[in-house]
Amino acid sequence: MKVLVAVKRVVDYNVKIRVKADKTGVETANVKMSMNPFDEIGVEEAVRLKEAGVATEIVAVSLGVPQCQETIRTALAMGADRGILVETDQVLEPLAVAKLLKAVVEKEQPGLVVLGKQAIDDDANQTGQMLAALLGWPQATFASKLAIDGDKADVTREVDGGLETIRIPLPAIVTTDLRLNEPRYASLPNIMKAKKKPIETVKPADLGVDPAPRLVTLKVEEPAKRQAGIKVKTVAELVDKLKTEARVI
Repeated sequence: MKVLVAVKRVVDYNVKIRVKADKTGVETANVKMSMNPFDEIGVEEAVRLKEAGVATEIVAVSLGVPQCQETIRTALAMGADRGILVETDQVLEPLAVAKLLKAVVEKEQPGLVVLGKQAIDDDANQTGQMLAALLGWPQATFASKLAIDGDKADVTREVDGGLETIRIPLPAIVTTDLRLNEPRYASLPNIMKAKKKPIETVKPADLGVDPAPRLVTLKVEEPAKRQAGIKVKTVAELVDKLKTEARVI
């Protein structure tokens, strides 16, 4: 079974986000970029499936600027077999990403597509669901456990009430949650091997998709500064301030 994993290049989760001076977006110049953490979990799960003899090939797909090849190389170093870069300078919204991934899926014909449940830059949590709808495939989102049984997949999902286990037919879309696994660190030999693994580059036009954005960002602002706290001497004074000043009770 071929597994296709989508990986996104985002601002590293350790970096303090800064808004551009003109408030048109987030500052990305001279900022450390890395693979979206949820997508790392997706790559790790695909590699584990291959190690278990379930998957035969892992294809890592990224969409965006040429530097996204670095993100694909990280996936290759973790254990993916080859990469595909859909190169574009356009700002990609979830629907455009889903359409581009749909075209790649139709070309590659994988038995399973794994995505992170969301990207830490926009927190949209939409691409996996949109891709499943466009393909007409079953989906299992927020996966914390995945087991392949022949042409079916048993997926344990994290829901508000606890855990839900469902069985879906393959091919299918699975989006990963934090507790699915702990991604491995790529070893130096694997990093060197990844440099020789192939990465195919295509354009959105080659896939017959127009990725033009449908939304316009009017303004981006930092959250308001948190107010300093105060100390109170009695419970009665605390209750009074919660009622009259904070107005939360």
